[in-house]
Amino acid sequence: MTLAERLRELRSQQGWRLKDLSEKSGLSVPYLSDLERGRTNPSLDTLQTLAGSYGVSVNDLLAPVDFYGERTEASLPKGLAELLADPALGKEITPEWQQTLARIELRGKRPESKRDWYEIFLHLKRVLEG
Repeated sequence: MTLAERLRELRSQQGWRLKDLSEKSGLSVPYLSDLERGRTNPSLDTLQTLAGSYGVSVNDLLAPVDFYGERTEASLPKGLAELLADPALGKEITPEWQQTLARIELRGKRPESKRDWYEIFLHLKRVLEG
């Protein structure tokens, strides 16, 4: 299941129209439509907003979403490969976390430094592990 399909599924389960979700989340109808059509990717803040609107955790929202393909070191974003190669910090990051982190974009841009990636990892870990 893609993220777009998952978002549409959650809204359908609630019996909501895009307008209903827009009122609950504060996100615009066109933006929500683009998310459900896979035309744009949500930020972490948007995922948290949507999860809160549906009454689920971000982890539960993302759990059924398929993340395709295996990542190689060469395909990892700048800075993330450095983080994973760090003997002290990289050992904390499981293959599942690597896949999740490799897909992150913040406002259409990816973090570039090892430190930025590590801070994102720590934040996500705190959010998802409660």
